[in-house]
Amino acid sequence: MPTAIAVTSSDLVLPPHDRQTPPAAVQPQETLESSLLGMHALIEQHGYVIALHQASGATPEELAVTRRLQTVRSVLESDRIALLGVDLPPLGLALLAQQLRQLSACDFSPGVLASSVRLLAHYIYAGAVLGTVAKLDRIPVTLKAHAKSWVPGAQFAVLATPRPQLVRLNVAGQEPLSGPEFGTRLLVAQGPQPPSDWVTATLAPAWKVQGAATVPLPAGSVRWWGTGKLVEFAAGLCDVSVLYQLVSSVRRETCHWCGLELIGDRCGFCAAPLREPEADPARALPRGAP
Repeated sequence: MPTAIAVTSSDLVLPPHDRQTPPAAVQPQETLESSLLGMHALIEQHGYVIALHQASGATPEELAVTRRLQTVRSVLESDRIALLGVDLPPLGLALLAQQLRQLSACDFSPGVLASSVRLLAHYIYAGAVLGTVAKLDRIPVTLKAHAKSWVPGAQFAVLATPRPQLVRLNVAGQEPLSGPEFGTRLLVAQGPQPPSDWVTATLAPAWKVQGAATVPLPAGSVRWWGTGKLVEFAAGLCDVSVLYQLVSSVRRETCHWCGLELIGDRCGFCAAPLREPEADPARALPRGAP
C-alpha cells in the first residue's frame, strides 16, 4: 500500500486527478482515543504516515491540532509518523497534499516522499485577492498599504509563497504579480464576499496556466488572510510525470539516525539533519607535511 498522506481537516482534501490518486486521511480526529485508533489503523494498513499541518504563525486552534498529533505519535511510540509543518496558506497546503497523494502511488520510499515536502512547497504559488489587508499579519504589509486598505473599493493581490508580494489592484501603473515560469494548474476558492473576478479574468491568462478549477474555500482561509472578502488561489504542478521527475532528479541520501532514504538536508521522519561527509585526513594535512 502507498504511504498514507494525512491533513488536519476534510476541507484540505482536494478531489483526485484520476483513479490512481489515493485518498487522504484526516488526522487528528475529534477525540484523542479516535485519533489514536485512526492513526494506528493507518500505520497497520500503509506502513508509514505523512501528516501535514500549518507551521509558523499558527492560531491557538492550529497549535492544539499540532499538539494532538504530537501526543498521538508519542503514545503510539511510532517512528513511522512524519509530522511536517508547512508555511503555506490553506489552499496551498491542500494542493501540496494532493501532489503528495499523486506521488505516493509512485515508487518513492516513505523517506523520500516525506523529505520532498519542502521541495514541492517551493514550487507552489499561493496567494489571494483581498478587499482589505487591515488584519493581514502573515506577510509584511506596509503602513501605506494599511492606510489604503480603508479606501472604499480598494483591492489587493497578495502572494504569500514562494516570495511574498503585495500589489494594489485597479490603479494606474499596477505592478504585476510575480508568477511561475513553468506550466501550472490554478485552483481558485471564493470567500463568502468575493471582491472580484480578477484571478480568473486577469491572473490566469497572465500566468498562462494550463487549466483552472474552482474548489471550496478551506475553513481556515478567512482566519489566515484576516478577511472574508477574498478569493484564494494556488498554482502548482499537476502532471504526476513532471512531479516524479522533479523529485527523482534530487540526489538521495541515507539518514544516519533512522536509516530511511531522504532528499535535501533533513529527514522528514526523525528530523535529523544530513550528516556532513567526513573529511579525508590526508587532505587535512598542511602542505609539505609527511
